Amino acid sequence: MLVDLENLLERVIPSDIPYQHDYRWMDGNGHAHVRSALIGTSLTIPFIGNKLLLGKWQQIIFLDFDNRPRDRTLILQIIGE
Repeated sequence: MLVDLENLLERVIPSDIPYQHDYRWMDGNGHAHVRSALIGTSLTIPFIGNKLLLGKWQQIIFLDFDNRPRDRTLILQIIGE
């Protein structure tokens, strides 16, 4: 569940403590950068016959850790024959 992931990240990388990033950029989103570094910024999923090879309980989600709304662009790149 997404709530479980959110709770885990808050315990491991709290949003309410100072980070060095915050001192340099003064934007209060240091936790977002650390979370992104832990989770990663890209994903590779194989597919066969126009179908993603996801497990029965797997899903693709977009996580935005920032502390304020920003414009985002998701890029989908399909490589194959």
